[in-house]
Amino acid sequence: MLNRRTLLKLSGAAPLWAAAQDRHGPAGDTAALRPAIWDVHCHIANPATATPEDRMAGLVRHMDRLGISRAVLSLGNPILADPTPQQLRDTNDQVMRALARWPERAFGYVYVNPNHVEFSLQEMDRCVRDGPMTGIKLWIARHCNDPALDPLIERAAQLRVPVLQHTWMKAGGNEPGESTPYDILELAVRHPNATLIAAHIGGDWERGIRIVRPAKNIVMDTAGFDPTAGVVEMAVRELGAERIVYGSDAGGRSFASQLGKVMGAEIPETARRLILAGNLRRIMTPILKAKGDRA
Repeated sequence: MLNRRTLLKLSGAAPLWAAAQDRHGPAGDTAALRPAIWDVHCHIANPATATPEDRMAGLVRHMDRLGISRAVLSLGNPILADPTPQQLRDTNDQVMRALARWPERAFGYVYVNPNHVEFSLQEMDRCVRDGPMTGIKLWIARHCNDPALDPLIERAAQLRVPVLQHTWMKAGGNEPGESTPYDILELAVRHPNATLIAAHIGGDWERGIRIVRPAKNIVMDTAGFDPTAGVVEMAVRELGAERIVYGSDAGGRSFASQLGKVMGAEIPETARRLILAGNLRRIMTPILKAKGDRA
């Protein structure tokens, strides 16, 4: 179990640990101490004037400081709530450019829009079946319990890839089309063979965690709101460590602030390692094997 002093030591020592792994290999004592970290929720939208490759280079610099080995990318610039088919293609092309430059540091989730189902299915085939991407990203074009999403979720299940769905419960009311944990629960019940990742632990995490608890095919990510004591502890208690994955929502949020939720949580070290990388590795194993990636 990590206290604050240990957390600071671990964060500051990340580059040294990376060097030690290079020197001593995976069996070295130093490597064994350092947990693997995969971030399930990152974006390369900013700065808007930079190329996708340069945006990813900026993320990698910060990832190196904190020992984050892999990041899952979606959404290039601009980030659009209801993109047209051409805009979908443009943003997915930006992500694939970043993947081509940094294949050992990034995965990609294809952005789809249920207001353009047929085109979105084509994008899933282009970017996942025939391309480098390993999952699906849905945002706020429609509530995710809408039957319009069914063909997209069915295709994701066929491809054996996860679906990262934005979820939130806002005190002042959600945006039009913005999904809540209730919506993703309904979707999960309709598609028991799909793996759904409820982003942001539903925003209102104390309610969100309990709402999705009945659906075993829903995993929750930790991304995108202020670090709060007790979030990860409650999620482990109510869902089990196997249903939680680390995410940051970078660059909208910092890696460090979001990583602090997990690193500072009072949970068993075995649970922490599952959340930081083990669960996402397991979820993505089928598609990574299909693509020959042994990460």
